[in-house]
Amino acid sequence: MRKAFVKTENYGRFVASVRQVEQRGAAEAGLMLVHGLPGLGKSHVADRWAVETGAVYLRAKVDWTPRYFMRDLAHELRTVDPTGTSQQLFTRLSEHLARTQQALVIDEAEFTLAQGAKTLEKIRDLSDFAEVVVVLIGMERIQKMIAKHGQIHSRIAQAVEFTPVTLDDVRFACSVLSEVPIADDLAGEVHRLSNGRMREVLNIISTVERVAIANSMATANLEAFSGMALSFDWQSRKQKVVRAVNGGK
Repeated sequence: MRKAFVKTENYGRFVASVRQVEQRGAAEAGLMLVHGLPGLGKSHVADRWAVETGAVYLRAKVDWTPRYFMRDLAHELRTVDPTGTSQQLFTRLSEHLARTQQALVIDEAEFTLAQGAKTLEKIRDLSDFAEVVVVLIGMERIQKMIAKHGQIHSRIAQAVEFTPVTLDDVRFACSVLSEVPIADDLAGEVHRLSNGRMREVLNIISTVERVAIANSMATANLEAFSGMALSFDWQSRKQKVVRAVNGGK
């Protein structure tokens, strides 16, 4: 499977929302929230955007404290000394970010809400002092969790909910990623079997390509894959099978 990034509709809404935050009127309202069900591509999109823009991408840890977060951030930046008191470290980080205007991406942001959201408060402080954009990524419940902290919630300039990818997204992904052409009828099955979860879309495309190459198929289409299991539902413990068509397997 080709190594390429597929710009889905979720990606487009993500980028548009970042631009809105960058153009905000209140400098302190620099937080952006990205939320949604697992597997929809939130982390993948944010990581790609961070690489493209030079933003700093961090995955929050379950045992993060404000100081632990700041040390991780300093190590990721590489040019900021991670030693000294917490106040000294905060000063170095805020000065660096104010100078470079690097945005921060905090994935699995639920972990920043432990102990009265002390770590998220420190992230908010950095955003305030340096006037940089901070993208918080979490599951669907994170919006309600943050809403309990008014001083943080009021600084969220944009909230983006990732939704299942569209059929057009899947067709585009098939055309970009698979080394064997995937016909539209089979792309429709990829969309159906994946339930619009981008992570599963990628796994199914990889399986389709592997089977097509092993069988010397010029094109992977619905008839050739009729009745074939392309994925597995771990909750129901059942295979996800391509719908049968006349003349198929």
